[in-house]
Amino acid sequence: MGVLPGADAAASSGVHGRRVFGYDLKETGLAFAFLAPSLVIFGVFFYFPFARLVSWGFYESRQRGATYQNVGFSHYVDVLTSSEFLDALWISVQFVLLTVPAGLILGTLLAVAAHRRLKGIKIYQTIFTSTIATSVAVAAVLFFGLINPAVGVFKVDWLSNPSTALPALALVAVWKNLGLSFVIVLAGLQAVPDELTEAAMIDGYGAIGRFFKVTVPALKPVLTFLVVALTIFGMQEFALPDIITGGGPEGSTSTLVYTIAQKLDPTNITTGLVMAVGLFLITLVVGLGQFVLLERGMNRD
Repeated sequence: MGVLPGADAAASSGVHGRRVFGYDLKETGLAFAFLAPSLVIFGVFFYFPFARLVSWGFYESRQRGATYQNVGFSHYVDVLTSSEFLDALWISVQFVLLTVPAGLILGTLLAVAAHRRLKGIKIYQTIFTSTIATSVAVAAVLFFGLINPAVGVFKVDWLSNPSTALPALALVAVWKNLGLSFVIVLAGLQAVPDELTEAAMIDGYGAIGRFFKVTVPALKPVLTFLVVALTIFGMQEFALPDIITGGGPEGSTSTLVYTIAQKLDPTNITTGLVMAVGLFLITLVVGLGQFVLLERGMNRD
């Protein structure tokens, strides 16, 4: 059977239809057709509400919520530079600084300890992951009893002292997220080729040397994801201060999300919406910045 002239060239070039800006219209149209349901859902339940939220931020509540006046970007400037917003943001940043390094280090150490072929090791792995199944409310009530000055372990009133209340909440958050950190790092360890570890042993590296020369570099993608995830969790913390301290004492545990929640009434709702937009932008910038910096570090390695 004869072959039409140019058929082989067309097949080898992968031409399937008309191309615009280097994209095959048929393939692109098919891709959008498959993505359309998800795009519609995201548009209805995320993009449209977020756009409405941003637009409402231009309005200022007047007469105790009876009327709203469009004041433009000045409302964003006033709210996002107010001492209330900056103080709440600083509390959230402190919370992140307390929880992320601790959760990352503890989760990694537990995963390394459990990544061994020992009898009964599955029991310890199950115990370490049990915090994932624990709700925030249960964890809050449990630790509220442990750090309660009347019935707690150390008989110290951690929650009534502004200097210790936030670290006490950070302790609960670290414990609550420890299972997630453990599981993610353990999965990363299981993906590290045994040949790398064996080569390091042949080169004379001990356990600590193998950890820093082999394990940590191999885990950088996993640790990058974990740092970003724990940072976002910390910036969005609401349940613990709401359940345990109510934002006190003296506002020392009023995280940004908790402060936003207190503004969701007719007299302050537009202020809360502006704070929510600010939180979204800050979290987005921090997350992207962490990814860029950590990826640059991995590329240098």
